[in-house]
Amino acid sequence: MRLILLALLGLPAAAANAQQSFLIDWEEVGAESVGHLVELVRIDSSNPPGNETEVTDYLQMALAIEGIDSKTYALEPSRANLVARVKGNGSKRPILLMGHTDVVGVQRDKWYADPFSGLREDGFIYGRGTLDDKDNLAAGLMVIKLLKRYGVELDRDVILLAESGEEGTPEVGINFMVEKHFDVIDAEYCLAEGGQNTLENGVVKTVGIETTEKMPRRVTLVARGTPGHGSKPTLENAVVILAQAVARAGAWETEVRFSKTTRTYFERLAEISTAEDADRYNNVENPQRSEAIQQHFLETFPYHYSISRSSVAPTVMDAGFRKNVIPSEASAILDIRMLPDESVDEFYEKLAAVIDDPRVEIVPERIYRPAAPPSKIDNEMFQTLERVAKRMYPAATVLPIMSTGATDMAQVRAKGMQSYGIGPARSVEEINSGFGAHGDNERISEDAFIELVKYLWTVVIEIAATE
Repeated sequence: MRLILLALLGLPAAAANAQQSFLIDWEEVGAESVGHLVELVRIDSSNPPGNETEVTDYLQMALAIEGIDSKTYALEPSRANLVARVKGNGSKRPILLMGHTDVVGVQRDKWYADPFSGLREDGFIYGRGTLDDKDNLAAGLMVIKLLKRYGVELDRDVILLAESGEEGTPEVGINFMVEKHFDVIDAEYCLAEGGQNTLENGVVKTVGIETTEKMPRRVTLVARGTPGHGSKPTLENAVVILAQAVARAGAWETEVRFSKTTRTYFERLAEISTAEDADRYNNVENPQRSEAIQQHFLETFPYHYSISRSSVAPTVMDAGFRKNVIPSEASAILDIRMLPDESVDEFYEKLAAVIDDPRVEIVPERIYRPAAPPSKIDNEMFQTLERVAKRMYPAATVLPIMSTGATDMAQVRAKGMQSYGIGPARSVEEINSGFGAHGDNERISEDAFIELVKYLWTVVIEIAATE
């Protein structure tokens, strides 16, 4: 009894109320959670080829031990998706916990340890997927297990979706589930990847909750000219034509526009910033100052520049095959990330006008993530995410954020599901290091990962458990 009282005294009052029937031993549960993450990282599910069924096999085993039934759905046998459900009384609509099972590939020679070893060293777990996205997957797995283990009475079903193919092949994953099996994942709210918390001097300063994301709308520029011998320069050199087109596209200052998410982000950020930065954040829509502020963002913190507009970044150029041959054709890829409400066709028309060269063809990439409106920041789920964050991290400011990358929440948002991205806390130094998602030596702090599990658990309890 004395230990129980001490545990309760260590919790804020609201947290104690939310978890009074579930006094979790977070040291024990944390170790169990870390164990699951390490085992998931040890499964090489690099996409391509994916082989995500190896991950779902592990998840099915881990769930079965807890007495939780699960089912797999596969367009391709080696690339299965898994759905598990802890049922509630049905008085409220379900919550979907979503994590993807595939990871991007690695250059092994750039890693100092095996990227699929799950190495634990100096408080970090190393390996491909530790931040993208097996941390969220392991957290969702642990929450489902705890709900079953403690026999939590729920007003809502809580669904776990482990989906394949997020890293570029959604046709086997979220697209397949949305188009063919939406009934088994249909929910009012979705929680997934995409959020980011920041640490300052070891204390969480901001809790970033992703409410919207930019849409990948890449194009290939194809320049055509007259081929010939490299010793005879011409006016129709495809390489020169392409270089001029890329330079114009890369220098294009697209229109600055803000949504409720980005306005709220800058307003809240201004409240905790230095006077100089706060002045910029409070004037992002001031037409007299916008150009200078955007230039400052571009030079100092490109994320702020990117969330203010649809962005264009040249990423790949391909031209020629011999040093003494002028090729007839040259191409380049522009990584375009559009704001959610951008008209795709109108944007491509503006791009053509900026390039202003009929010798350059603009070839759009296949659209594989639909446009969707931002999720609300005034509903029960966002308010719960915010309330729990403020309780766990009293010194933190909660920021709704726009992801400059893309997630599979786009597909479920397009179906009307209010979706929110959460993530672990990292210092600015760590964020800017080479240890991030898709980087060499990707890693996550064990403490931050356990906090992520705890945060997700508390949010689910507060919004789903029967009072």
